[in-house]
Amino acid sequence: MPIVGFNFERVLGEKKNIISKEVKIRNNASITGILEERLPIEGSKGEVLKFTFEYITSYEPEIGEIELKGHILYLDDTKKIKEILKSWRKDKKIPQELMQQLLNTIIRRSSIKALTLSEELNLPPQIPLPKLTPLKPENNEYIG
Repeated sequence: MPIVGFNFERVLGEKKNIISKEVKIRNNASITGILEERLPIEGSKGEVLKFTFEYITSYEPEIGEIELKGHILYLDDTKKIKEILKSWRKDKKIPQELMQQLLNTIIRRSSIKALTLSEELNLPPQIPLPKLTPLKPENNEYIG
């Protein structure tokens, strides 16, 4: 079933020190909780799962950090929602296919937001960006 909502609730970026040597950038995305909610959706009971998440990009050694927190709303049938909630409450597990869908959405949306914040804070981008390189001539011999 589909993801019907995605919102950031906290966007925090901080530059602590000047970059003076090699920087290690670490990204971490995780689901921090699940709640059951009701939304006024026509043609449905409106039961959705609200997955809370956090996405953290840290620049080491102690150069800066970007922290994003938010939630994803996921719509499915009542039986499936109850199963997911039961599994989460029992051992903090989410079905692999759903977890993959959620994390891909979190990473895609949060990476873009973190990239914008890193630019504003003058921190290196956390994902490799494309660059142009000069073409090398195939043959350096002079003819003519």
